[in-house]
Amino acid sequence: MNLVIVDYKAGNVQSVLFALERLGVQATLSSDFETIKAADKVIFPGVGEASSAMAQLRVRNLDKLLPTLEQPFFGVCLGMQLLCDHSEEGDTDMLGIIPLPVKRFQTDLKVPHMGWNQLEKLQSPLFTGIAEGEYAYYVHSFYVPLSKYTIAQTSYPEPFSAALQYKNFYAAQFHPEKSGPAGSQIIKNFLAL
Repeated sequence: MNLVIVDYKAGNVQSVLFALERLGVQATLSSDFETIKAADKVIFPGVGEASSAMAQLRVRNLDKLLPTLEQPFFGVCLGMQLLCDHSEEGDTDMLGIIPLPVKRFQTDLKVPHMGWNQLEKLQSPLFTGIAEGEYAYYVHSFYVPLSKYTIAQTSYPEPFSAALQYKNFYAAQFHPEKSGPAGSQIIKNFLAL
């Protein structure tokens, strides 16, 4: 399998590479158009701030390429949020692939939402073999509201999208690469799509 991780200097790339290595899977790290277009599957990690990440994508013209991809695509954490229309973080226009907003948590609970939380209402082959209530690891201050594209949810304290699917674009707000055996299973499920 030709697996490519999008390299735009804003990702949690090493932890994703290590998670894939543990599964015996090799991936290519690239920002090259032809390499990404030729991939069987694409992983789009992300850690950091929305406007800076979008600036990195624009510099590489990846903001033009990524919405055109047709192979299975997996956005992680900020990589999920970047797929949406607009973020309240820095009042940032995103890639516009999934027609949803990204909002700031309005809660008395500590923000960022950081640590282990449960996955609920699982509705995708991405979660084959994952039990309702399984725990996943989160680090984020912004969230995507529930919608018809939500394929899993988490509460903090109100429910939000833990994972999304729109056409060939899958995405997780949590970090599967840091979520132990359940996260490894979710990565395997994506690779099996």
